[in-house]
Formats: sequence, C-alpha cells, structure tokens
Amino acid sequence: MHCEVTDIGESTVTWIRRKDYQLLTVGLTTYSSDERFFTAHGRNSEDWTLHLRFATEKDAGLYECQISTHPPTSLFVELQLVEAHADIVGGPDKIVKSGSSLRLTCVLRRSTEPPAYVFWYHGARMINFDLGGGAAVRHGRQSSELHIPKAQKQHAGNYSCVPSNARPASVNVHVLQVEKPAAMQHGSKNNSKSSIHSNMNQYLASAFGTTLMVLICR
Repeated sequence: MHCEVTDIGESTVTWIRRKDYQLLTVGLTTYSSDERFFTAHGRNSEDWTLHLRFATEKDAGLYECQISTHPPTSLFVELQLVEAHADIVGGPDKIVKSGSSLRLTCVLRRSTEPPAYVFWYHGARMINFDLGGGAAVRHGRQSSELHIPKAQKQHAGNYSCVPSNARPASVNVHVLQVEKPAAMQHGSKNNSKSSIHSNMNQYLASAFGTTLMVLICR
C-alpha cells in the first residue's frame, strides 16, 4: 500500500490499521507483533510503502498513513483481497479424436503477479518433466499451455493446472477412437458376400460334376 509524502521535513510516517487502531509501523520500524507488516522507503523517494506478506481475507479493510504534522495529515487506503484462480479454456470437458492435436491452455485470473511455477498433472502424476511423443509445456506471463500433437487412448483422463499463486483448475479429456467409414464397411460386407457366393458356386459345380460322372459310368 502506497503513501506518497512531499516535503516531509522532520515529520514521521505512521501506518495504522483502522478496524482495531493497531499501530503497525513508525518510520521504518515495525511496532506490530504481526511480523508480516513492514514499511519500505527508498532514498530520494516520496513513497512510504506498507508491505504485507501472505495476506488473507482477514487483512482486508481500511489502513491509515499518518504524517506527524501539526495538525496530523492522513491518507486512507482500502485493501481489497481477491482470490486468484486458474481457468482451463474449454473446460470442464474436452473431446478430441484419436490422432488429433490436444491443446490445453491454463489462464490465471485475478493474479497480481506471475506464478513462480505452473505444474501440470495427469491424474496424480506430475507431467511437466515426463512428456513424450513430442508433447510440450510452454509458459507465458499469466498462462501455461500443454500440447500433445497426437492424442491417443492413454492420454484420456483428468488434467490439472496447478499454479504457485492461484487456485488450481481441472479438465476431463475424452479421446474418441476413429471408426472406419460406412462406405468401407459396406464394401467389406459386399466382399464377404461375393466370397460366399463364389465358394457356393464352386461347391455346386463340384457336386453336379460328380453326379454327371456317375451317370455316364452307369
């Protein structure tokens, strides 16, 4: 949280949490027993920034930056916390044909900074460093993409995108097996019928030929 002060002179900058009037910092010294709070101020800078590590929803609310002038001058900052979360485009189910390309894109929503990492899981197995068949994981500033060039039956199942700084997301992948076209199946049936007719004709010819030979002999 920023507090810009010009011509501070001998005055001191104090940060106070308004909901319980907790004194947090005075100058660069932290007075709160909560060590997550500290103030940073660079040389020749007019900004006295209050930092809060590992913020939670309980930390939301109004904060006061007070300058010890006469009378005191205050600047109020309202801290609003939102939960960052991951979102897999096209979820929660994705259907691809066997042999086609499978591309899963994970986008971070409401994230204030890039994640330190994004892990991809297939079921319970982390696959970032265990990819084969030309599959690859590519990371952007606020996104990550898993690409499998030719999806097969073993690639079906649940995939999870797990960023370091956001709630994870999952998608169920279904890989459809490609069936033979109807024309090919029809042709196969016709071939089977032709083969049956041919075999039957050979059998009849053989049978009648045998009968004719018996009659001649008699």
